[in-house]
Amino acid sequence: MKKVSVYFENGLLLEAKSFGATGTAVGEVVFNTSLTGYQEIVTDPSYAGQFVTFTMPEIGNVGCNAQDMESKGAYCKGIIVRSYQDRPSNFRCEEPLSKVLERYGVLGITDIDTRFITKMLREEGAMMMVASTQIHEKEALKEILDTSPRIEKINYIEQVSIKEPYIHNEARYNIKTFTYETPQTNKRIIALDFGIKRNILNELTHAGMEVTVVPNTLSAEEIIAKIDNKEIDGVFLSNGPGDPLILKEEQEKIKKLLAHKVPLFGICLGHQLLSIAHGYDTYKLQFGHHGGNHPVMHTSTKKVEITAQNHNYNVPNNITEVAEVTHINLFDNTIEGVRYKDAPAMSVQHHPEASPGPHESSYIFDAFAKTL
Repeated sequence: MKKVSVYFENGLLLEAKSFGATGTAVGEVVFNTSLTGYQEIVTDPSYAGQFVTFTMPEIGNVGCNAQDMESKGAYCKGIIVRSYQDRPSNFRCEEPLSKVLERYGVLGITDIDTRFITKMLREEGAMMMVASTQIHEKEALKEILDTSPRIEKINYIEQVSIKEPYIHNEARYNIKTFTYETPQTNKRIIALDFGIKRNILNELTHAGMEVTVVPNTLSAEEIIAKIDNKEIDGVFLSNGPGDPLILKEEQEKIKKLLAHKVPLFGICLGHQLLSIAHGYDTYKLQFGHHGGNHPVMHTSTKKVEITAQNHNYNVPNNITEVAEVTHINLFDNTIEGVRYKDAPAMSVQHHPEASPGPHESSYIFDAFAKTL
């Protein structure tokens, strides 16, 4: 393992060991509280531009395999772990995590106090950082960080969205056959790809929808034509990375879809873009919600669901002027789900497709299917 130097924008410099890719990378650092699913986290396109600090101390134990990839690559800048295990033991393992990181140019940082970093982020908020296996002088690292664009200024959707459409026909993973199911579908939708996760597509298919994944550049006019010609029944707005306020083209596109009364369902970034399209700008949380153990209450049933989360931005409380709040985060009472009053549109901030879990919110996909 090589030496890696880590410099945070608050002036802190730490030394650690590297695994995976080498080089120099700049990004925003956040922490994730999930106990399992590190491969799914690393390959989630929503983490583009970020370093993920794992609060789970042991990472790498079960290795990686092609079936558990949430996308075709890994888009985060790096991961920070307390203890990395490069000798995985699991019957589904095909390669160690380090090989995945090397293949996609992601820095791995280990032998570092992740508890300290997590507490620092909780107190000071998510911040930018630079990590390098080549440069170790504090002033040189500071200059790199100071002259690099902040994550709020970069449109990462252009990097993670597909270029050509495709049909997704797989559904949930069958733990008896170790394959993905292919159920019958009776509805047709398109999914606008802002950085979509594979398991979202699996859950949409499981709920009876044939999904055509399309680039984020597909125009509102083309989508409306498909609706009017009965080619599709609705549109899904996917998760994705970065600040939704800079996505002006996507906002205007969604406004046109709303005006045409196109049935819409959004998750995470899609949820945020629906809010902005209604005229209610998002705001940034201090350190975001990232993990697989966040309690969310359904406002109608009062049932509490344990959910997966991955977002730094949130919709404002005054969105209640145009939408009914369907879900509330019990950690901080922020809004987690809405159903709009003036359009056939619904959205959630958390991830009901959670993979490997929890699965308590998967009914939301069925709820969307019933609106089509």
